[in-house]
Amino acid sequence: MSALVGVDLDRTMIFSEGALGVPLDDTFACVEVYEGKPLSYMSTRAVTKLRELSGSVVVVPTTTRTIEQFQRIALPGAPWRYAITSNGGNILVDGEPDAQWRNTFDLDLAGIGAELRSRVSEDWVLKYREADGLFCYLVVDTAEVPENFVAEWSQWCAARDWNVSQQGRKIYTMPNAVCKSSAVAEVRSRLIEDGTLDAEAGLFAAGDGALDAEMLGAADAAIRPRHGELELLGFTRPGLTVTESSGVRASEEILEWLRNRTAVHRV
Repeated sequence: MSALVGVDLDRTMIFSEGALGVPLDDTFACVEVYEGKPLSYMSTRAVTKLRELSGSVVVVPTTTRTIEQFQRIALPGAPWRYAITSNGGNILVDGEPDAQWRNTFDLDLAGIGAELRSRVSEDWVLKYREADGLFCYLVVDTAEVPENFVAEWSQWCAARDWNVSQQGRKIYTMPNAVCKSSAVAEVRSRLIEDGTLDAEAGLFAAGDGALDAEMLGAADAAIRPRHGELELLGFTRPGLTVTESSGVRASEEILEWLRNRTAVHRV
């Protein structure tokens, strides 16, 4: 094959009911159930388009979700030979975490987590979580987060090669070494080495959050929806397309764009 697509999931391909942007009806398929309740959806059009795309080029689901959270999703196009979770900290090969890749990271998550917890208050933090031993995040009451918290915490983390990103109610604290673009590059290298991809295979990407920015920037061409953190930041770069639509309709537009852009790369 002559093209690889790294595609973010939440609010790029899959959506909670509240993030759909349109009323939920029978034109949507539930793709994730959690604790017995439907959690994430795709439009039936997007389901068809993703299946078609994954049948013609190499699609690599690429998410900040943990392994466990990713495995809850019944993503059309499965089974996936490669998937990237934990913001690039884990590469799944045929559904199993690749120990060689995971062992490349030597992180002081305990120290970072302790410092973070010393700076927050239960008045505005609902949960503190650590993800796959790689990074941590807060679930917050957005209206109550102190005005300067993110900026001050970002400054402290930057001096230690970590970064901070707020996506809705979640504030992520992430080591710079753990990023989607590096994991995508590793998967691409492996696929070229085993002959699945041509050496000059095109690299395409889609995502909506600040944690996707580096992946979008590393691609030959990329697309983001007209919503999400990157939209709020006004993120742009050469070779980046922004959808006309927002919400779930943007996912359909993204998949159509990917189909058209990768078509000239197909064998």
